[in-house]
Amino acid sequence: MENTKYILTYGDAFVDYIAANTKNDAFNRHLGGATVNVAAGVSRLGIPSGFITITGDDETSAFVRNALLREGVDLTHAIVVPEKRVSGVYIHLTGEFDRVFSDYVNETPDLQVMRHELKLEAFESASIFHFCSGTLFHPEARKTTRKALEISKEFDVLCSYDVNIRPLRWESEELCRETVLGFLPMADIVKLTTVELAFLMATESLEEGISRLSRFDIPLVFVTDGENGTHAVFQSQTLHVPVIPVQPVDTTGAGDAFMAGVIRHIHMLGLPETQQAVIDCADFGNKLGALCATKAGALTAMPKLEEIEKIINQRSGEL
Repeated sequence: MENTKYILTYGDAFVDYIAANTKNDAFNRHLGGATVNVAAGVSRLGIPSGFITITGDDETSAFVRNALLREGVDLTHAIVVPEKRVSGVYIHLTGEFDRVFSDYVNETPDLQVMRHELKLEAFESASIFHFCSGTLFHPEARKTTRKALEISKEFDVLCSYDVNIRPLRWESEELCRETVLGFLPMADIVKLTTVELAFLMATESLEEGISRLSRFDIPLVFVTDGENGTHAVFQSQTLHVPVIPVQPVDTTGAGDAFMAGVIRHIHMLGLPETQQAVIDCADFGNKLGALCATKAGALTAMPKLEEIEKIINQRSGEL
């Protein structure tokens, strides 16, 4: 029977202002944000995608909404509050053309999607609800996220959580750690980097970090490790899933591409029930992340379904 459900994502939209030159006196405007990348990435992989966010009535908000709609992302359940201003991130270029975070601008942090603005029908047809910690710095957003997770459970919607810690958004490391950890028990799928695991579990040891994480009883965990691939944790077993080496051009958004691949895989096939199914899921995510890293940009580098299918077919032909 055809899967008529869609993947629902909640989070902040950003505008990335990326320097056009190493003088950093001119900037190109791009749609950005981890949850935006996942919502659009899922759509590019041929899966219906919906996004709950908040924008305003200014030109920048219109740019964000139009860009999402062009990506095929459904904004039926997104909120418009005239006074809202979309956050901006300014990214400078060094002399070696490396990207460096320069400034973060958020004029209206207290304008958030409210709990009562969540519509039950947004969750009724969802297979997966995806969120990250990017909005959890704000008390109101924490309440909204918790409510969204509660509704998801009512409708048997799988909950996907990309830890995706951005320290500059938090008033303290302690609040960040406590808040991020507080949402782990409500997730069915969790993705975090080795750096984030070390921060949350207070250990530099990968093995010890995974051991400490086990107390949260999360059905499926992916610890991404860059060129070293992914450590998938399933039924108390850690499975290492290598990634095909690539020549990276820009790793921005690679983790979001991985996440889009993983939840697309689970949307299509369900939550993995065997070790091999977990490996297949992580492998698909790895391929998406690696392909993303071979292109400049974040959203602009999110792979399309035909691109990843071409690579998979090429690899199969080489075996």
